[in-house]
Amino acid sequence: MLRQPARLATDPADISRSWQRCRQAGLMPELARVDGPHMGQTQLRAATDRRATLIAQARPVIDYIYSQIRDSGCVMLLSDENGYLLESAGDTDFCTRAAQVALQPGACWAENTRGTNAVGTALIEGRPIVVNGTEHYLRHNNFLACAAAPLVEPGGRMLGVIDISCDARRYHPHTFGLVRAAAQMIENRIFELTFVNQMKLRFHLSSACLGSVMEGTLALSEDGRIIGANRTGFHLLGLTPADIGERDIASALGIGLRELLDLNRHAQGRPVALHRRGSESMFIMVEHVRPPQFLPGNLPAVAPKTTTEDALGALDTGDARVHTAIAQARRVLGRKVPILLQGETGAGKDVFARAIHASSGRAQKPFVAVNCAALPESLIESELFGHAPGSFTGARREGALGRIREAHGGTLFLDEIGDMPLHMQTRLLRVLEDGYVTPIGGKPVPVDFLLISATHCDLKARIGTQEFRADLYYRLNGLTIALPPARERTDLPELIERILAREALERGDGTQLQLAPELAGAFARYPWPGNLRQLAGMLRTACLMLDTGDTELRLEHLSEEAQAELNRKHTAPPPTARPVTLRARADALIGNAVAETGGNVAAAARKLGISRNTLYRRLAAGAIPPEATKTLQPRKLNS
Repeated sequence: MLRQPARLATDPADISRSWQRCRQAGLMPELARVDGPHMGQTQLRAATDRRATLIAQARPVIDYIYSQIRDSGCVMLLSDENGYLLESAGDTDFCTRAAQVALQPGACWAENTRGTNAVGTALIEGRPIVVNGTEHYLRHNNFLACAAAPLVEPGGRMLGVIDISCDARRYHPHTFGLVRAAAQMIENRIFELTFVNQMKLRFHLSSACLGSVMEGTLALSEDGRIIGANRTGFHLLGLTPADIGERDIASALGIGLRELLDLNRHAQGRPVALHRRGSESMFIMVEHVRPPQFLPGNLPAVAPKTTTEDALGALDTGDARVHTAIAQARRVLGRKVPILLQGETGAGKDVFARAIHASSGRAQKPFVAVNCAALPESLIESELFGHAPGSFTGARREGALGRIREAHGGTLFLDEIGDMPLHMQTRLLRVLEDGYVTPIGGKPVPVDFLLISATHCDLKARIGTQEFRADLYYRLNGLTIALPPARERTDLPELIERILAREALERGDGTQLQLAPELAGAFARYPWPGNLRQLAGMLRTACLMLDTGDTELRLEHLSEEAQAELNRKHTAPPPTARPVTLRARADALIGNAVAETGGNVAAAARKLGISRNTLYRRLAAGAIPPEATKTLQPRKLNS
């Protein structure tokens, strides 16, 4: 019969249901050892990268809570939604014991693998739970006492679990309160990050709880719909995940958004007591932020930004995906982990790479950027690897260090790495494996640099078409960071504000620049195929067209080409049958681009986002379909 420990933190029925599930899963309590799923270092690194936002928001809370229980024989653990442990912080002695039962990062503690345990059972039950001593289904875990609470995103989706484990003989009931508080703090941090640019309603039955970790919080759309809630918000208003995006504030509080805003305005920053029929009074406060929608008239006058902590922080202007990318980059700062940046042409990969360098311990050393697509094949070897004096015809008399050696001690940024010729990929791989570079005609020289690569290509697809080496790809992507295109970013108003502030400083007349409503509306509707590079170029040109003393950018300040582009309707092309193979798809894209540009190879290369050298190679290999050959201009191929 199951012995119940002397505490009531968990409903005994939760443990009973868990034991029944374990029996049905075929687990045997007396098994001395269970070899459950366990991720290797590469898999663990990939898993932590995928959940960088969760980890970034959880780590400060874990550090704080652990500082309160240090030297008490405990370990704090963070798991993902599948029960895989991602992070830990704990006392060395207990961590050594815990590791004997795989209570460490990389191990899976799902209930159907490890039996009844706080992490796995909390995931299934969906609420905080304590599993103490003999409540663990597998007997070799009976020395543990574990308290865990699930972590839920503002929309109700499970993110993972936070857990505190210790020796069962040293368990204290306060541990359960600590882990629940930790979960609430992490969820609130995720809520604030998710809705950084949204209107928020903060509320509680007690005015003293407003501004604390105990307050309920809702995120509201401009029309008053509830688009997110924290755990307390769900509880106090009786909301369910199905209500998110469906219910409005009037149905939840009995008062419409306009009336709510009027009450808040008259309160002048003080909590407002809201009396609801048939319910307790509730104290509320509305928090206004910059309008989240990029709508005409919503762009405020520009003010210079305050300085941020470092170059990476300066790039964090409110977009959740960019914030995640920055959090991922911060995790490897100071470590020699190769970084692969992926994103469309013009999405800011070069700027992001420079920010990583400037925020790292190598900031005082060289940052060497090489555009692999812009270098002729005949020069790329000597340009990258250098050469000894007189090593070949045309070589410099004094020789050349090469870009790799120039980056010694600093950062080497290889842009458009997907366009590097195969034989150069082989040489680069050797440098990365050996830590030595061999100049043409010279001897091996040791080099030390952080490697950041960037591409707009699908490198895995290029591996499939044998245009890129698989072994080099796995060397480059120690950490892969994806940067979103401009059309998908939620912080375009902030980016425009920042660009205009920079342009205003260059004007030197102290003016603050802003967009006219008509131009703001046109920008909001435009898909920005050239991404941030196109946005910055268009704004710069418009600023140059301003008259002295004029501070508002209008459509007429843009070039005629830019005006026509903004006014053009952007419709999706009709669906067509897709080629079967990756090679066939690539050839079809190339053929279409050449046909659409009337055989102009330079224009086709720009349209495809690749270099002319790459396009020439594909054309020479027969990439162009027969129906497009009649449009090809021979003089362009020979230019």
